[in-house]
Amino acid sequence: MNEFSRIIQIRWSDLDPNFHLRHSVYYDWGAFCRVEFLNEYGLTADVMTKLQFGPILFREECVFRREIRSGDEVKINLAVTKSRRDYSRWSIQHQITKNGDVLSAVLSVDGAWMNVRERKLMSPPEKVIEVFEKMPRGNGFEWQ
Repeated sequence: MNEFSRIIQIRWSDLDPNFHLRHSVYYDWGAFCRVEFLNEYGLTADVMTKLQFGPILFREECVFRREIRSGDEVKINLAVTKSRRDYSRWSIQHQITKNGDVLSAVLSVDGAWMNVRERKLMSPPEKVIEVFEKMPRGNGFEWQ
């Protein structure tokens, strides 16, 4: 699978008093990228609402490598790094780069799917498998 990425626009409100990116913005960008991927392949909020399920996160961690400042050109990508075969549990990693190829941060999340009516973990519907099969796989991808 080819890379899936998005260009990010830095807003004034994204900056901290030191004029570099606030830590929490990296997490917002990760959520944005994941939702963009799901939407692009048809796993929209409307579909999840109709089927009464949604994603949940167990862990979200960011390793900061290089600061991002106003004026930097920023890109975020995503890749699934491990998963159960039915994609009921999964890990996704984002690499955030600036100005071409400078790795600025690596964001990792572990998640699953929840039945929103019962508030319990669930095996996802076929649509999830169809969409996650299209997600790029990270180096060292492993089935769990």
